[in-house]
Amino acid sequence: MNAVGILLAAGRGRRFDPLGARNKLLQPLATGKPVVVASASTLLSVVPRTIAVVPPRDGGVADALRAIGCEVTLCEAADSGMAASLVQAISHSLPQADAWLVALGDMPYVAPATLRALLDALAGGAGIAAPVFEGRRGNPVAFAAIHLPALLALRGEHGARALLQSAPVVEVEVDDPGILRDIDTPGDL
Repeated sequence: MNAVGILLAAGRGRRFDPLGARNKLLQPLATGKPVVVASASTLLSVVPRTIAVVPPRDGGVADALRAIGCEVTLCEAADSGMAASLVQAISHSLPQADAWLVALGDMPYVAPATLRALLDALAGGAGIAAPVFEGRRGNPVAFAAIHLPALLALRGEHGARALLQSAPVVEVEVDDPGILRDIDTPGDL
């Protein structure tokens, strides 16, 4: 299996700062690392080839991600919804990739063990694997090559949600509250 990490980092973060003056992805966590750098570092620790998707005028997100080893691809259509970013990253990963671990740039608290468990589920035959903590499904989500045509056909603001609702998903139980914890407001830092 040739898995690639995908870090979706093209959102605008309007709940964090409605005026758009502060990019939530570049805000420091208690560790001092920017949110997106912490998210990407965890993904890179498990999937050495990680592709980050950023919007035009990202305020420095692309530079921060390149500096730690991510491949960066620009999504001109980022404002059309999460699906555009996902399609952009998957297209960028081809033809080498045959599995994708899709993580969100504003979820820096996911444990590396969770990422490994999702990849193990794909290696064991799952077409889609999603983590579950205390009965709640979270992120990131892993996809096998069988879903490549459906992934490339995604449109809209909900990313792969329709695929997750229509295809079988192997739920992987994890002891990781980080799969449910994103940075939406300054209080989440």
